[in-house]
Amino acid sequence: MLTVGTDCAVGKKYTALAIWRELQARAADADFCATGQTGVLISGRGFAVDAVISDFLAGAGEMLAPAAAADHWDIVEGQGSLFHPAYAGVTLGLLHGAQPEAIVLCHEVGRDEISFYPGFKTPPLDEAIARYIEAGRLTSPSLYCAGVSLNTVDLDAADARREIDRVQRLLDLPVIDPIRTGAGAIVERLLGVSK
Repeated sequence: MLTVGTDCAVGKKYTALAIWRELQARAADADFCATGQTGVLISGRGFAVDAVISDFLAGAGEMLAPAAAADHWDIVEGQGSLFHPAYAGVTLGLLHGAQPEAIVLCHEVGRDEISFYPGFKTPPLDEAIARYIEAGRLTSPSLYCAGVSLNTVDLDAADARREIDRVQRLLDLPVIDPIRTGAGAIVERLLGVSK
């Protein structure tokens, strides 16, 4: 599973860690696969994709999450965004190399433009999911979206709950804020407990 985003710095690392920890709490066989400096410091393994030559990025992603037993989960920390004018390449390299079975889309509520790129709009969530699935199916033909992780830091608890519920109704997918709700709903979908 790979976390992907509508922009950089929307919660991909935290979401991946929350999903990995929830899988471990349920005694599932899972590894956290770090792709950035902070993730490597947390887990003690992985690599910083920004140090990988672009021609080798997909291969590095493949090495990070190699073929494994059917009941094993590699939870790959996403980087960048397919919609970011500067960092789409790293995202696509990880998407093609890791060959995830599932993605989780991460988005910060209220962020309507790509950070530091005025005029570059963040995509609607349904469009973002469709584009990630389309791009990812080049190397992972059965790729699906396991859910959405919202960063609701700028909302109070009641507004956050309303937004989570609204997005869940809109997309018919599990929607979490890993800090407020935990990652259980997405983990249940990954494990086949719910669809």
